Amino acid sequence: MIRAGFVGGGNITETHIRAAQTIPELEIAAVCGTNDQKVAALCRQYGGQPYTDFRHFLNHRPMDLVVIGSPSALHGEQGSAAAARGLHVLVEKPIDISTKHADALIDAAKRSGVKLGVVVQDRLKPDILRLKNWLDSGRLGRPILAEASVKWYRPPEYYSASKWRGTLALDGGGALINQGIHTVDLLAYLLGDISRVQAVTSTSLHDIEAEDTCVATLEFENGALGVLHATTAAYPGYPRSLEITGTEGTVRIEQDRITRVDLRAPIPDLDRGEAADQNASANSPIVSDVRGHQRIIQDFIQSIQTGRPPVCDGEEGRRTLAVVEAIYHAARTKDAALCTSSV
Repeated sequence: MIRAGFVGGGNITETHIRAAQTIPELEIAAVCGTNDQKVAALCRQYGGQPYTDFRHFLNHRPMDLVVIGSPSALHGEQGSAAAARGLHVLVEKPIDISTKHADALIDAAKRSGVKLGVVVQDRLKPDILRLKNWLDSGRLGRPILAEASVKWYRPPEYYSASKWRGTLALDGGGALINQGIHTVDLLAYLLGDISRVQAVTSTSLHDIEAEDTCVATLEFENGALGVLHATTAAYPGYPRSLEITGTEGTVRIEQDRITRVDLRAPIPDLDRGEAADQNASANSPIVSDVRGHQRIIQDFIQSIQTGRPPVCDGEEGRRTLAVVEAIYHAARTKDAALCTSSV
């Protein structure tokens, strides 16, 4: 039995706990957050010992791993403290809001000999894995172009009711680092390292200090080019789309399902698998379908049990964050920015 503690106490922590409940070999040991009423309610509903003091939470035993869903700027600090206590660390995206803090967390996990993973559940969705297999096996030929669109909507109260969303100090930015980062991660996961970016950001609708709209152009190390749109200002919100073109054709994905395949060589295995993701991500932060989070937690448990890396380890999470940092730098300076993806 693997015993897990959960940090945060908000919506994403409840998502993590609900996903964990579906895994027979995982037990909910403790929940920690600053809002004692929310933490107590979670423990009453799902089990575990409630804590509002993070240091006391880290002393809870038995506990083997922590799943961190606190504000993004706390991920590195809290993850490093957990790793120092010998606890495996699975942290919600982004790994932190700066690569400097991400590096400290990666180093802390290595020093303590614990596993470090990042929650990027889209990597394990069936059609994403199918597309990755096609790319890796050369069915699309040499990648030429990627077009990614995250035209989502969040109402004003999404930001006004939160002390940290849309702030530079705790969120690290806005629509790009919070919502668009999943798609940045998929682009790097599917097509490899991004070497250079150019970008423009704006705060077009919401009363926040960070951006709610971002447009970036990407240059991949393999020579492919990409365009990324990310916004929380596109009422009423539209499903995320990703289209990749190679020398042998094009594949389009909408809401993580392959919707169109135009390749020179037909692909016989186009049968439909499980039902599409049921989350209304385009216009709501509430996660109703936890299958993706269940898979990422199961993958992390298996990495602990077998010694293999998780599907997104610290270095992979850091690589994605480095691209986000470069996009923000390019937007501020109005110049192209190099991505420093290595630790």
